[in-house]
This record gives sequence, structure tokens and C-alpha cells, in this order.
Amino acid sequence: MTQHAAILPILIPFAAALLQLAAKGFGISAQRAIGLIGALLGVLAAAWLLQLADAGAVLVYALGDWVAPFGIVLAVDRLAAMMALLTALLSGAALLYASAGFDERGRHFHPLFQLQVFGLQGAFLTGDLFNLFVFFEVMLLASYVLLAHGGGMARTRAGLAYVALNLAGSALFLIALGLLYGTLGTLNLADVAQRLQAPEIDSALARLACALLVAVFALKAALLPLSFWLPRAYAAAGAPVAALFVIMTKVGIVSILRVQAIAFAPAGATADLLDGWLAPLALATVLFAAAGALAAPRLRDLAAWLVLGSAGTLLLAPAFPQALVSAAVLYYLLQSTFVAATLFLLAEAVGARRGALADTLHGGPAFHAPALALAFLLAAASAAGMPPFAGFLGKLMLLSALRDSDLAAAIWLVLLLAGLLTMLALARGGARLFWARKPDLPPAAAPALNWRRATAIALLVAPAVLLALFARPVSDYAARAAAQLHDPQAYIAAVLGAARADIQRETRP
Repeated sequence: MTQHAAILPILIPFAAALLQLAAKGFGISAQRAIGLIGALLGVLAAAWLLQLADAGAVLVYALGDWVAPFGIVLAVDRLAAMMALLTALLSGAALLYASAGFDERGRHFHPLFQLQVFGLQGAFLTGDLFNLFVFFEVMLLASYVLLAHGGGMARTRAGLAYVALNLAGSALFLIALGLLYGTLGTLNLADVAQRLQAPEIDSALARLACALLVAVFALKAALLPLSFWLPRAYAAAGAPVAALFVIMTKVGIVSILRVQAIAFAPAGATADLLDGWLAPLALATVLFAAAGALAAPRLRDLAAWLVLGSAGTLLLAPAFPQALVSAAVLYYLLQSTFVAATLFLLAEAVGARRGALADTLHGGPAFHAPALALAFLLAAASAAGMPPFAGFLGKLMLLSALRDSDLAAAIWLVLLLAGLLTMLALARGGARLFWARKPDLPPAAAPALNWRRATAIALLVAPAVLLALFARPVSDYAARAAAQLHDPQAYIAAVLGAARADIQRETRP
């Protein structure tokens, strides 16, 4: 059974989607039960996979028993296992929240939700660039419909722009893959890494193909100037859908980080591909997002801008391909994902209790909701980087790792300034939603919070505290994952086989 562990996080949501389609005649309760059981099994499978991956070896699963690079493989290292568990936890909480009634606002919500989880898990676990494209498309096709779930003009407009942009990105992805295959004769990532180092390749064409690949991943990661779509699309989505969307930008970020560390950095033709432009654009993205957060009119808009800001921060890792930087970024990635997802769920919970005012941050009386106020306080403190929460620890680790870089002064200035602007935006939002009082307006009557929604919010806000309490073991795991990521030869040997990797290394001049 152990040899099949790598495919379980992909297989479980796919099987759940098929079962939900088959159980359509039994009503939405049956679909909910299947989805929640699948989510629990997905968490257990991902946790088991993380335990196996932490042993140190890259787990390789060859579908159909066709060995790489001729067959399709899943390659699970510590980073892939961590992202699989993060996806399972996030999707499980979002699904629990949606099961409180959001799933009834449109058709086929549950199968589409499971297919998006299927695409996300596959994108993190695959060892083949073409199958990365396939999982991207499954993920995006499901997200197109989920974005519009519930209807409304705002979602329709945001959905059209989102679909058009991602279709253009998919076309560019195919062009990049075609150029790469035509140049190198392979799309297996380990084999691409080997062949990029061969002296006989067309370096200019290979560099162009890799640059196009990075452009596609930068679009998915919402790097400026390719980031204008994110705030509107994420703010327009329903709360549980937006919470799941938080991890979609991480697919692009992790993809850039992985191809840079494994394939680009060791090859002379692509070693400097990200130099000189990625770090400035990442810092510009952070500042742009902080300014947007300060001007956000609603809590859901504020959460969307925070997703964009975290993407800019995370993209500093491939810009500075060092294990210490990557370890700090991986720790920061965990808390930023949970915090943004929490804020999306809080935005809808607050909006449901404020009536026509919804989650607007301008005007209207505050209301008495101690549990929601506490959840917001914890999430906001971590998002703003306040000690002793995980957001503070992650930024401190990142700033310490980059203190000797050429852009250290600019990085420190931008991250600290963005943290200040984010703190002001969150403080203003919290004061107006929960603590401001207008004596001429009585507090609005608020319905009780459904237990499913309350549990989902609690599950997502808990990591803001737990990641700080268990900072040592989590940061140690992140350090081991980063060290493994920056050891490309071990990855290549695991995927292609040690004998072949040694032969190719010895024959390389």
C-alpha cells in the first residue's frame, strides 16, 4: 500500500466527484456526506504522505509502470507533500463552510469542488510539465464555474475577465511546452533538468521556451503587471470558493520555485533567467497590494489584496534561490494561506449578520459578535506580521535570510512598509466592523452563526496560533524541504534512476 501513497491525494477527490455525480438523485445531503468523508480521507492520506516524504527520499510513482521519462510520474518530495496536506486542510474547511447552504445556490457545486481539489493536488504532485498543464486545466475549468456559483452581475463580469485571461495563459503554456519539447525532446522535469545542461542544445530556443514557461507561472501567481485580475475575481467569488482560490496562486509560485531550483539554476543557458527582474517585480507587487488593501471598501476586497501581497512576498524565493530563503518562504506560505482564507469566510459571515451593509468598511454600526471579532483579531495580527504570531515569525525569518543580499535595504523597506500599511488597513476594518459604536444607531439584530461555518472559521484561524506555538518543528520541516528542493541531483536520480543520472553526469563535459 505504501507504494500507492503518492496517488491517494489525487485519487480521493476524483473518486468523490464521480460518486457525487452518481448520487445526484439522492439529494444534496448525500453529496455533502460524500464530499466531507472524502475531505477527511484526503487529509489523512496527505498527512501519511508527508510522513513518508519526510524520511528523505523522493517518492516516485510511475503510472502504468512506465518509467520516466517515457511514462507519467508523480514525484513527491517534502515540498510536494506539504502542499498536498495544505490543500487538503484548506479544501476540507472550505467545503464544511459551503455545506451550510452555499452549495445550494447553484448546480453541481460538489463535483466541481472536488475536481478543483483534484487539479490542485495533481499540480503539486506531478513530475511532468505536460501533466502540470493538464492539472492546471482541470483546476481552471472547475474554477470558472465555481467563480460564477450563486450568480450575480459582479461574478459574471469577474468570471468573463478571469476566463479570458486564463485561456490566454493556457495557450501560452502550450506554446512554451511545444518549444521545450521541440528543443529538448522531453517534458519530464527531471529529464528537462538533465538535457538543459547538455552542450549540444539550442540554448537560445531553450531559454525562450523556459522564459515563456515562467511567464505562464507568473500569470498564475499574479505577479505585477499580470496581477490586475486577482483582486476583482477573488472578491467576487463566494466565500468558500475564494478560500479555496487562495491556494491557486501558490500553484504558480511553487511551480516557479521548483523549475528554478531543479532545472534552471544548474544549467548555464537558464541559470540567470530570473535575475534582475523577478525581485523588483515581486517587491512592486507587495507595495501595490498594500496600497490596495488600504483603499479596500469591503472586507472581502481587503482579503483579496492580502492574497496578492503574500504572492509578491513568496516570489522572493525563486528570485534568491537559496535554501535559507526558501525555508523562510515555505513557513510564511503556510500562515498566509490560512489567514487569507479565514478573512474570506469572515467577510461572508459578517455580511450575513449586517444585512444590507454586508462587509463594507465604510459606515454603519458595529455589532456584538465576540467570536467573530476574536477570529478577525487573530487573523489580522498574523497577516500584519504582529508578534508573536506566525506572520511575524515568517517575515522575520525571510528578512534575516536576505540581510546579506544586494537588495537587502529595499526588501526590508518594502516589507516593513507593506506590513505597516496592512496593519492600518486591518485595524481600520476591525474597528469599523466590530468595535466602532454609533450612539444614534442601535446594534443590528444578528442571527446565530451556523455551527458548520463557525467550525470552518475556527479550523482556518487556529494555524495563526498553532504555527507560532509549534514554530520550531514547522520551521525545521520547512528547512528540510528547502534543502531537498535545492538538491536537484537527488531529485533527478530518484525520478530517472540513479544509474542513468550518474551516466549522464559523467558523460557531460
